[in-house]
Amino acid sequence: MTVRERTQRAESLLLSPYACKSADSQGRMRQEEPCSVRTCFQRDVDRIVYCKAFRRLKHKTQVFLQPEGDHYRTRMTHTLEVTRIARTIARGLGLNEDLTEAGGLGHDLGHTPFGHAGERALNRIMPGGFHHNQQSLRVVDLIEKEGDGLNLTYEVRRAILCHSGAERAETLEGQLLWYADRIAYINHDLEDAMRGGILYPLDVPIDLRQKLGFTKTQRIDTLVRDVIDTSQNRDTVCMSEETAQAMDELRSFLFEMVYRNPQAKGEEGKAEDMLCRMFEHYVKHPDLLPADYQDIRYRESAERAVCDYIAGMTDSYAVEKYGELFIPQAWTVK
Repeated sequence: MTVRERTQRAESLLLSPYACKSADSQGRMRQEEPCSVRTCFQRDVDRIVYCKAFRRLKHKTQVFLQPEGDHYRTRMTHTLEVTRIARTIARGLGLNEDLTEAGGLGHDLGHTPFGHAGERALNRIMPGGFHHNQQSLRVVDLIEKEGDGLNLTYEVRRAILCHSGAERAETLEGQLLWYADRIAYINHDLEDAMRGGILYPLDVPIDLRQKLGFTKTQRIDTLVRDVIDTSQNRDTVCMSEETAQAMDELRSFLFEMVYRNPQAKGEEGKAEDMLCRMFEHYVKHPDLLPADYQDIRYRESAERAVCDYIAGMTDSYAVEKYGELFIPQAWTVK
């Protein structure tokens, strides 16, 4: 018996009847020989962690554009916090932690530079719109590995796609990712806003503090426990009505006080204009696109290739390319 087969046997004995066992995966788009050591979901975790798009997350905005200080979240730290929360919920429900981890690590691979400002810009200018969850799926299917993609399992791909939006994943591991993402960003965005002096602890409505907790740790604990307790022995992942309402109210509070706050988001208009101008320039001059995106240009369209290129940029790389395209360079005598 191989190590993988031992793991699969343990899954069948230990996991919940509602869990997705790796032996029951619907497989990959391109068939591969199984690994003797790792299950299919463990292989997907490794493929995501070692891909280029994952490494770029450390230089992409979460909420605050280029903040001064080492402790504000980036898209990378957000991803890690989501994954940890997701694994805790999965373990509490007896679900497949490897599948959960792969979905968590891959869910934001398609996110734009400059956070949701970048997403708004591409959604406005890209024919057909832009949504980062769909872009994350494009990254793992069509962009990584010089266009070959990571060839992930069906279940991980669905977890990535369905972590936001109305579509619901078939597996409970995919469903819980929707909750883990919200629990993570609501709490760390609130903490970052307090760190930046935009909010103070007493600004949070007292009824929400009483329901969810007075600290980040208490709030996360309340929300995670509620998902686990409410979803036990059920074929769906859910949250109690009272706690779900409180979480939605806290999210609405953040939209009003942080996500639309001129002090915190005042530079976002510049970022949106910058990406839109770059998009228009590259569409007019598609030969300037790197070689990796030329195949997408000819197979789909110039707009699609430009969108993929810009969405994959880090904040600093986007600023650098914008400078090359639109800011006069100093002339030197050779």
